[in-house]
Amino acid sequence: MELLFIEVDNCHETAEELAAKLEKYARFFRRTVKDTDGKERPMWRTRWAVSENEYGEVPHPPVLVVFNHIGERNPNRTIPRLHELTRHLWKGQWLPEGYHSYDGKIPSVAAGLMNLREHGPIGPVFLRFGRGCPSQSWTRSATPASRQPTPARRKRPGSGQAEYQAQLRKAAQEHAAKKAVEAAREAAQRQARRPSCAGCRNRFTDERWEAAEETDWGRPVDTHPTLCDTCKHRAVTAAQERQEPARGEAVPDGDWPPPQRPVCGAAFTDERWRATARVAGILSQEKRPSLCRDCDLQFESDLDQAWGVSRRREKHDQEQEQGSAVPRPKSGLRS
Repeated sequence: MELLFIEVDNCHETAEELAAKLEKYARFFRRTVKDTDGKERPMWRTRWAVSENEYGEVPHPPVLVVFNHIGERNPNRTIPRLHELTRHLWKGQWLPEGYHSYDGKIPSVAAGLMNLREHGPIGPVFLRFGRGCPSQSWTRSATPASRQPTPARRKRPGSGQAEYQAQLRKAAQEHAAKKAVEAAREAAQRQARRPSCAGCRNRFTDERWEAAEETDWGRPVDTHPTLCDTCKHRAVTAAQERQEPARGEAVPDGDWPPPQRPVCGAAFTDERWRATARVAGILSQEKRPSLCRDCDLQFESDLDQAWGVSRRREKHDQEQEQGSAVPRPKSGLRS
């Protein structure tokens, strides 16, 4: 008995749902596994044995859909719709050799359970998709008459198969050559689009190209998208070396970068800059870090004139008074 897959529908499912099931059969037949000889073969052929036809093709096993009219849907309306939805799965291709090729297609057959009960499995109850009338056997219906060899082909067995195989090899070679040309053209176009480094003019690598093109809401993520990895490392290192030293670090005069030196009435000296600089995110202890030393002294002098007394002198006097106010020890005698 030949291999057959059966689907039973109680007329509750639509034609679209049945067509989706046949699509799953098609995906199942396309699955491949590595056989014991190390070659890739269709998985279903490793479990079931199917013989080749006279043209060297191995058609897929037929799928028989049996309709049991219990639900509300009419099979006479479902079958024509299913016939059109699955045409790409079962329709063959006419070849110059004079026959239809069904290689890679799924023979789809429909039958009614009431007809099977009435006429039996050998009655005219099997309707092959693509044929006009029911057949008396699903095995015979799975091979349309257009695929039967003609008398001329019977006289020369194997001649048509050899010519067909030669055409397949030629078509495969032409397809491979076309794919190679397309791949070479795409590689050349990609190489022409590959950006160059703004520093050394060398082409970006694939990894650097991908990292430089990454964006976050339209903003480039990379800090130096126009530089290669080497030039970017040099730029980052140079920027770190130009950063200001920590407060209290001994720095020779003239080592501070002029563009970063604060300016008030005049440029800050190194001592004033270190005293007013922010360290580790902590504000300076100076009251007026935005003023240079001369402007800070002038501001303090203006306050002294406004108050009539030096605030620094007043603060000094208060500290002296607090230091002299020492409590006297009590004596134990009464006057």
